[in-house]
Amino acid sequence: MVQLISADQYGVIGDPISHSQSPSIHKLFAQQLGHSIDYKAYHVSENQLESFIYEFRKKGGRGLNITLPHKTTALKYVDIINPRAKEADAINTLIIDEEKIIGDNTDGIGLINDLEINFNQSLKNKRILILGAGGATLGILSPLLKREPKNILVANRTASKAKIVTSKFKSNFSLDACGINELDPEQIFDIIINATSIGITKQSINFPSFVITENTVCYDLSYSYEPTLFMRWSIENKAKLAIQGWGMLIEQAAASYCLWRDKKPNTSSILKQLNINASSQVLRRL
Repeated sequence: MVQLISADQYGVIGDPISHSQSPSIHKLFAQQLGHSIDYKAYHVSENQLESFIYEFRKKGGRGLNITLPHKTTALKYVDIINPRAKEADAINTLIIDEEKIIGDNTDGIGLINDLEINFNQSLKNKRILILGAGGATLGILSPLLKREPKNILVANRTASKAKIVTSKFKSNFSLDACGINELDPEQIFDIIINATSIGITKQSINFPSFVITENTVCYDLSYSYEPTLFMRWSIENKAKLAIQGWGMLIEQAAASYCLWRDKKPNTSSILKQLNINASSQVLRRL
């Protein structure tokens, strides 16, 4: 069961969780800001989720990050759902006090900050393709739309699932959906985002290479210590730039930390402090 000590308590819960970099990232944030916190990774199965959250709160826990597979289920156990989490239909952050539990989602702003700040990629008037129509896509769609792209197309192996996701934003004229096999060879994309699970499942890539041009920036929401499969495929097909999701991971963590502590960590040095090789985070066309 949860055992808490005197420092302010935070953590990340998931199933599995041993791969999580969140404890290392939040430890660096706390050191940077001179805060005393204790942040741990907790392996929590689905049938333990409710009891864990309430016991963590009962023993004085201040906040939790939520990772797979609990981001949607955790919606049941909050008192207030902030707008970003409501739009995404998923939670990655719990803000906890004695009176209430607030659910929020910082995944989308993590992606935006990485693209705009760390890689100087403006999203305004850009043509964006998102591959995949799962929870990851729901988490990033609203923040992307608020950047006023020219259009966003969500393409999924099953077109009907892509249409269900985009229907949540039905009034937005710049958003559309299709099957991956329905992509138009004449359509040009400035930014392509991989929101599928191929980085985890190691499946072969069956995306049509014609979606990439020499000016396309490709972004993989997954992250690894080596360039991901999607990154390599992107560069092999002449993309201008291929980025993986380390920056998004760090930026969403910083946004969560700010929700808890009302202080925004400086993220610029965190990647280096984690000993992540910068050359594996981004590939550029030679």
